[in-house]
Amino acid sequence: MLLAYLQRLDPLDGTIFWSGVWSTILAALPVIVLFWTLVPMRWLAPKAGLAGSITAIVIAIVVYGMPADMALWSFANGAAFGLLPVGWTIFNAMLLYNITVETGQFTIVRRSVAGISGDARIQAILIGFSFGAFLEGAAGGGTPVAICGAIMVGLGFNPFLAAVLCLIANTSPVAYGGLGTPLIVLNGVTDLRTETLSTMAGHQLPLMSVIVPLWMVKCMCSWKQTLEVWPALAVSGGSFAIFQFVFATIHEYANVTLYPMTDIGGGIFSLVVSAIFLQFWKPKNEWHFDTTVPSPSQSEQAAKPQAHDPHAAGAADLMASAPQADVHETKKLSFGNITLAWMPYILMSVFLMLTGLVRQQEVPVKPGPGPVKIFEGLHTNYQVPIPTLHGVVHRDARLIEEGKQSKAENALFNFAWLTAPGTAVFFAALVSMAMLRMNAGQIGRVVRRTFFQMRIPIPTIAFMLGLSYVTRYSGMDATLGFAFAMTGVLYPFFAAMLGWLGVFLTGTDAGSNALFGSLQKITATEIYNNHPSLFEGNLVRDQVQVLICTANSTGGVMGKMIDAQSICVATAATHQLGKEADIFKAVIWHSVILAAMVGALTLLQAYVYPFTLMVPQLPP
Repeated sequence: MLLAYLQRLDPLDGTIFWSGVWSTILAALPVIVLFWTLVPMRWLAPKAGLAGSITAIVIAIVVYGMPADMALWSFANGAAFGLLPVGWTIFNAMLLYNITVETGQFTIVRRSVAGISGDARIQAILIGFSFGAFLEGAAGGGTPVAICGAIMVGLGFNPFLAAVLCLIANTSPVAYGGLGTPLIVLNGVTDLRTETLSTMAGHQLPLMSVIVPLWMVKCMCSWKQTLEVWPALAVSGGSFAIFQFVFATIHEYANVTLYPMTDIGGGIFSLVVSAIFLQFWKPKNEWHFDTTVPSPSQSEQAAKPQAHDPHAAGAADLMASAPQADVHETKKLSFGNITLAWMPYILMSVFLMLTGLVRQQEVPVKPGPGPVKIFEGLHTNYQVPIPTLHGVVHRDARLIEEGKQSKAENALFNFAWLTAPGTAVFFAALVSMAMLRMNAGQIGRVVRRTFFQMRIPIPTIAFMLGLSYVTRYSGMDATLGFAFAMTGVLYPFFAAMLGWLGVFLTGTDAGSNALFGSLQKITATEIYNNHPSLFEGNLVRDQVQVLICTANSTGGVMGKMIDAQSICVATAATHQLGKEADIFKAVIWHSVILAAMVGALTLLQAYVYPFTLMVPQLPP
């Protein structure tokens, strides 16, 4: 029989002076190592993630007294979750995108968007924000910045400004990027229902989605010129915000889950509604840039990554699949070829909805197969107990609610091979290959390109989740949560800022959620237990947990514009390599202010009626 492992908030208690302080420092050491290797040392994210993971495993064993096999299985559990469903989803999303590029269909998609308006202010919103949101949902991983930046420079935008605008635009859609990957990760490390987290995000991000388009245009021109196109801003941002709210929360009102489609559907909806609106309304004065577009030779030279910057490697990968000149550049657009070009994403939407309906029937609550059978003996979902870990780990007594007994932590790997979002996208990719009549050579190039592009993001996510699971099961996150609870009633604000820091460190909202998600849940519980009168009559404990954990993701999205990979992708896409520091300086304050706005909203939703009504409850 396996012996129980009891976590300790202060593993050095009684062995050293100021043991609580030293325990907190040691618990934070994996994150410190991660920060040091990522920022001053400039290591690639997978290498830095491995260094942080090794540090976490050593501290779990040596300081917290966790058996070595349990620590290693904790890491394996997190890394496996990073591969399925997370890695599987983003791999197939990028695969589908590469199919459209290889077959030339993406050129038509791009032209159909760029041709909606000739006004540079409106083009910035349609391409950088609406089309960028679609790309974030469909592929993520820096693709919106790479593709939209290249398109905007091609349309005559100042390259430096195009990079800044694309970075600012790639914010409010990020929490639902890669078919909802960040929220799936947040569920994996907090055990809070993904749909409830989505509802909470849907009660925050639409407000930012209305603001971001206005923010972008104001960065381009004066207030007078900005307000000249306010109807288009309202339609574009407002339509996306409405769609974002509906798809993020529709499961609360109907028996269907559509949050993975939030960005994809929202981006398309915003484009279509804006295109229709612009048939009836035009700005009084059409505004343009007078800029010379770089020649192809200049573009190719600029797109080469700098040898001294390892983060630029990812930029070159993404630029390899940026729009290229082909026969589709001059082909006349028609309803038929535009529909064909968008068909891979239409297929993906259909398959995602179908698997979502199946997922509604999956309620796996204990080890073993899920309830949905394809045929006798084969289930769509399997809950696999993690050896030495499942049902063995107990939280410190100070983390147990008064009057309740300690309950062992579950350690189950959810092998949802059919209903993982990535499987639906894989089916769409297979059908698209046949529909677009791809030959063996094209398929081979697409698969090789996708593997090459994902060689950094997927290992990074696996290591980050492995690190997170070690800190979670060893109790390091609890130690840090107790320390963060010392910020008291202001913590809801700092929860968003911690998520912002996490995205800056890891480069992804999913990585930030993996790194800090469990810590946020513990801190939320401590804040609730220490200050119950603040929440009385407004929120219960699980609502506080949902609010604080979601703030890690919604605040984190504002850090996306300053992470190393995003900036390198932006500079490569706009032929600005060598100006990474200048672009960072240009966007840092936009990032801080927008993150602080999310923090302020979280603070209001924590304490102030009627904002507290926006916080959903977990189902019983």
